[in-house]
Amino acid sequence: MKHYPVMLPEVLAALQPRDGETYIDGTFGNGGYSKAILQAANCNIIALDRDPNVKPRAAELSETYQGRLKLIETPFSNMDEALGEDKVDAVILDIGVSSMQLDQAERGFSFMRAGPLDMRMSQSGPSASDAVNQLREKDLTRIFQVYGEERKARRAAQFIVRAREEGALTTTDQLAGLLEQALGRHSKNHPATRVFQALRIFINDELGELYRGLIAAENILRPGGRLIVVSFHSLEDRLVKKFLRRRSEKPSGGSRYQPEIVTNDFAPSFDLEERSAIFPSDTEISGNARSRSARMRWAVRTEAAMFDDNEDLLPKVPFLSDYKWAS
Repeated sequence: MKHYPVMLPEVLAALQPRDGETYIDGTFGNGGYSKAILQAANCNIIALDRDPNVKPRAAELSETYQGRLKLIETPFSNMDEALGEDKVDAVILDIGVSSMQLDQAERGFSFMRAGPLDMRMSQSGPSASDAVNQLREKDLTRIFQVYGEERKARRAAQFIVRAREEGALTTTDQLAGLLEQALGRHSKNHPATRVFQALRIFINDELGELYRGLIAAENILRPGGRLIVVSFHSLEDRLVKKFLRRRSEKPSGGSRYQPEIVTNDFAPSFDLEERSAIFPSDTEISGNARSRSARMRWAVRTEAAMFDDNEDLLPKVPFLSDYKWAS
């Protein structure tokens, strides 16, 4: 299937690629953003991805653009460690699963294709099959409620726990069929949609990765550097919005009768160019249905010192590291 980088015109408009600058494409995937940026200016790209399957595509683009693209196999949350003391002019993040991963049945991301119940972006650590076969009913319920916003989360978890007593759930079609029985069909969306989304976010620690990635980007951006984030899930967008708004807070006006009210102890580390999210065009949505839930936020790094961590920005949700896994 053809790969469409989501909201590409909007990303390029925010980035404004310039000769000689260096950018991080923190979610390289199939390289859609990287290719367009390399075409737009004589710049350099540091591509990051935890999926080893992207190496051939990265090598192809590096050769085509005379070595101006370098791939580092690492989660984008480690970008500051990967670069050391170096600074960059922009960080671009396209959060979530890539089209390439969705389209590969053997990766187990999609209920539309029969394959192993895997969902691991890095292809290491616990899989979705481990989660549905090992976690307690109350844990599965919470994961489906929070990460999938599934209203019938408890019923879905009950069906899974009951079914696994007869044998392990190991394939996408097994789980999708079970969820169809549990939840029924009441809309055009498959009843497995929200549970599969929840499992993928949980298994890949996507919210934790995003939070750590925002902190890392703040650390390595030069003053004037741009942070551009495209997300597809309300939890992700909420985290990005809270992070950027807190990092861009300024003292309120005040007057000679009332001193300024400061809501944080730091000078703002970002300037918000747009306070509201930017959405894909109707034309893009009609040509690429996967873009319909996308939204973009971006900001410009100031000269202020980096903030301390604000872990309270993270929702109170189950994380992969909270559980012990059978080997």
